[in-house]
Amino acid sequence: MRTHLLTSTLAGLACVSLSAADTSIAFKQLPAGVQAAATKHLEGGTVKGASKEIEKGQTFYEVETVRNGRTRDLLFDATGRLVEVEEAVPLDAVPRAVRTALEAQGAVISVESVTRGATVSYEGVVRKNGKRTEVALAADGTPHKP
Repeated sequence: MRTHLLTSTLAGLACVSLSAADTSIAFKQLPAGVQAAATKHLEGGTVKGASKEIEKGQTFYEVETVRNGRTRDLLFDATGRLVEVEEAVPLDAVPRAVRTALEAQGAVISVESVTRGATVSYEGVVRKNGKRTEVALAADGTPHKP
C-alpha cells in the first residue's frame, strides 16, 4: 500500500510517493512502452523523476512531472497503460463539498486530485493544533480510501 506524503515548498506544491518497494530509476530505464506512454501524457510537462513500484505483487512505474508549475505524477502498469494521475490543484479548483470537508478538518496545506479511470478523488493535507493529517475524499466530500 502506498502512503502519500504531501509537503509544500517555497516554489509550490510537491508530492512524493513513498513505499518500501519503491525504487528510483532513470527515465531511460523504464520499459519502452512506459517511456512512450509517459512521453505521450506529458502534455507540456517536464519529467522530474521516475520510480518502480511493486504493489500486491504487480509492477508499476511512476513518472513524476511538473506541468504549469504544478506537480503531476503519472502511474503506469508494466505495459504502459496509464493507471492513475495525481495532480496538485489549488483549493479553489476542487468541488465545494471537498473544500468544505477539508476546511472542517483544519487549515488546508495542499490538495491533489487523483484520477483513476473515470473516478476522481482528492487527497489533502490539513494542519490542526500543529499536527498534519492527510484526508482522502471522494468528489462529493465523503471519506474515501486511497
